[in-house]
Order: sequence, then C-alpha cells, then structure tokens
Amino acid sequence: MVNPSKITEGGVEYSLGKFDGSYVHYDFKKILIYLNAKGKLLFGKQFKIYKEDKTILLKLISYFLRDKDNCKKYGLDIEKGILLSGPVGCGKTSLMKLLRHLAPRQRPYEMIPCRNVTFSFNHLGYKTIEDYGNTKFFCFDDLGVEPPGRFYGKDLNVMGEVLLSRYELYLETRKRLKTHATTNLNAEELEERYGNRVRSRMRELFNLIAFEKSSRDKRE
Repeated sequence: MVNPSKITEGGVEYSLGKFDGSYVHYDFKKILIYLNAKGKLLFGKQFKIYKEDKTILLKLISYFLRDKDNCKKYGLDIEKGILLSGPVGCGKTSLMKLLRHLAPRQRPYEMIPCRNVTFSFNHLGYKTIEDYGNTKFFCFDDLGVEPPGRFYGKDLNVMGEVLLSRYELYLETRKRLKTHATTNLNAEELEERYGNRVRSRMRELFNLIAFEKSSRDKRE
C-alpha cells in the first residue's frame, strides 16, 4: 500500500506527517524540511525557506494538501485557484513551482509566463485564447505586466480574454477546473489593467494570498 505521508526525492525519503491507514496527519515542520530540500534540488543550493514567509506557506500548504479545517480557518475555498500577489522578487514564482510537488497524486498545473501567452497571440491569433482557455490546469506567471496583444492590427487584452474563457469553463466543469496566477499588482491595479468585468470573475476564480508590501527582494 502506498503511504501518502512519504515522498522520496534524490534517494531520500521525507515524511510529511503520520498516516493512520485512512488519513494523513500532516506536520508543518516536516513539510518545511521537505520543501527546503526540494527547493534546493529545483533552484540550487542558494534556495531557502524564509521565516517571514511562514504565514503565506501555511496557507499555501493547507490549500495544496486540501486541509479543509485549515482552509476554513484561513478563508480559502479549495474549489478556487490561487492568486499569489506580492512585490517583485518576494518568491511567488518559486513557491508556485515548488508547491505543485507537494501533492503528486493531484492533477499538476503548468507554469506559463503571461508574456508568452501574449507573444503567442501576436503570432498565432485567436487560437491562443482557445489553447489557454481549455481544461488544462495552469498557473499564469506575472499577470498584469505582459505586453499588449495585437494581431493583424487589432488590439486585444489577451490575458483578460483567457481569464474570461477559463471562468466560463470553471462554471461548466462544476468548478473542477483550476487556474492559478502570480502577480505584482494589487486589486485596484488589476481592475485598471483588465476592467471591472474580468476583476469580478477573478474574485470567483481565485483565492487571494498576498505577501506584505514590505517583503524583501530575495534575489538580491
């Protein structure tokens, strides 16, 4: 029988808690040890988990492990995706790349830079909206700072259209579709960038988890 409380990385077995045969009792400290080790494998020896990110990590870990009690405590809806916001360099992209490894039995999501979506639209046109407005699970990285979309002289707010398409699918699939995103922008800036209609759909698509504005740039 597979023990869901264990994950093996690089020949080393990590425990995430205790499995009683039907339920895993997760241990946050053990999970952090695993994430620190996995982060070093993914991003290099300089990677580390920062103490000031503990609250953010608790929320993200609770969400990705589908811990209903903690999610309720933090006001997170397991059916929605995650919108992780915070200043440049605070570690949003790294965390979203890392945390998809925490629950390997769940359907994985693909990390897609928003600028790539726009570049694809500028080259291929409206097929891009179909390609990303589908039933795959995505995390759109750096939402809101992508360049404008233009195809044959016609301008389009590409990511706004992609999010509207994914919202429609989210409803059609009875909320089984997952869309995640990272952004440097706050709610007002997102509304200014995409308009009120997209912003209201984003509220229904995403749980907002935000770093403090004062979070340091970890790339320095």
